[in-house]
Amino acid sequence: MGWMSENVESLKSIQIRQVLTQAINLGMIVTSALIIWKALMCITGSESPVVVVLSGSMEPGFKRGDILFLHMNKDPILAGEIVVFNVDGREIPIVHRVIKVHERQDTGEVEILTKGDNNYGDDRLLYAHGQLWLQRHHIMGKAVGFLPYVGWVTIIMTEKPIIKYFLIGALGLLVITSKD
Repeated sequence: MGWMSENVESLKSIQIRQVLTQAINLGMIVTSALIIWKALMCITGSESPVVVVLSGSMEPGFKRGDILFLHMNKDPILAGEIVVFNVDGREIPIVHRVIKVHERQDTGEVEILTKGDNNYGDDRLLYAHGQLWLQRHHIMGKAVGFLPYVGWVTIIMTEKPIIKYFLIGALGLLVITSKD
């Protein structure tokens, strides 16, 4: 209980100028993170330059909790490449391997079929109702690198929101009560 009363006393003694300084510092941290994210979007050409693998469908290559780095450019998408794609009607992107690339003779449009390395069949059941192929606009990026297990932090905070709120509260209290 002594720790709590010390923090309450600390909060009472903070002056307005210190509170404003802390708020500005917090705002600068958040703004810096957003600027870095937008810069990564511009550099990689991907709307989401970093994604977390959320399932075991790509094992043994990528495991749940791995972080993938994406890049998207005008180069053709080839069979064997690992892509991250969005499907109409689903919020969460999917990480799978391209198994077939088909170019329509009449339009020249490229159609893509994917499959998880650990899945038995292709992804047509995951696509929107009636959709048999992905088009280029569904692809968010190609995997160009990964960090194993680092994404578990995101998974744990998503699956156990109480941990996320506790961490945010603790960090907020730390920022408010720091003297510098």
